[in-house]
Amino acid sequence: MSSEQSSTALKDAADSEIGPTGRPVTEFPEPPVLVSHGPARIIAMVNQKGGVGKTTSTINLGAALAEAGRRVLLVDFDPQGALSAGLGTNPHELDVTVYNVLMDRKVDIQDAIQSTDVENVDLLPANIDLSAAEVQLVNEVAREQVLDRALRKVSDDYDVILIDCQPSLGLLTVNALTAAHGVIIPLICEFFALRAVALLVETIEKVQDRLNPRLQVDGVLATMYDSRTLHSREVIARLVEAFGEKVFETVIKRTIKFADATVAAEPITSYAGNHSGADAYRNLARELISRGGAP
Repeated sequence: MSSEQSSTALKDAADSEIGPTGRPVTEFPEPPVLVSHGPARIIAMVNQKGGVGKTTSTINLGAALAEAGRRVLLVDFDPQGALSAGLGTNPHELDVTVYNVLMDRKVDIQDAIQSTDVENVDLLPANIDLSAAEVQLVNEVAREQVLDRALRKVSDDYDVILIDCQPSLGLLTVNALTAAHGVIIPLICEFFALRAVALLVETIEKVQDRLNPRLQVDGVLATMYDSRTLHSREVIARLVEAFGEKVFETVIKRTIKFADATVAAEPITSYAGNHSGADAYRNLARELISRGGAP
């Protein structure tokens, strides 16, 4: 590179807007139009700490990917059924859920999958029954691969399958990691959340080593970020220090609109389509696709 080119590059970098992660803001391109669908790339949304935005991110990233023309299946893999409720389903009124699919080979996964009010988004729901699966699966042969076997039957119908995991590193989460191609780690911008990540990374590495060598960390997603506080900025700096390029450039800022959308049982992309929170998840979908994390 000539000195003139070098100085131009430095000037461009200086002129670039710097994002919350301390890197120049990237304009991610509009995703290419898909001419066919499937097989799906399966992504587990995992963090054993609760309240970090896993379910909110699963719903809104799924809706943003669907807006981009991707067929999406959202898998509720938490006995609390928050993902199902967040899409307008009453978990207590369900006859067939992911639990039945896991525990009864006679139950076809297609019978449990529901369409949602969001175009191109389907749901595999869950309720409190799923909590029994952790105990019952202990005696199963290849107990870590039960979800993988079930999802294989519908993989060709979707482009992306997002699994909303429970806040635990138990057998259900190991099942999700065994079925997945990638992991997204949503992480609230607080120091206590940072402490839990080392154990999660260790679990991911064990699954890679023993059960699923194709598994990779697609990215770490900073959520509930408040640019006004030094604390949030320091946590992001620590995240980038620990994970480098694995930290998504897209950062999800704290806003009451996410809670309002949850009460309305809608993703923010339809509830408040022009809101900055909706734009953030659209940008995350573009970033994920451009990184190769989704087709």
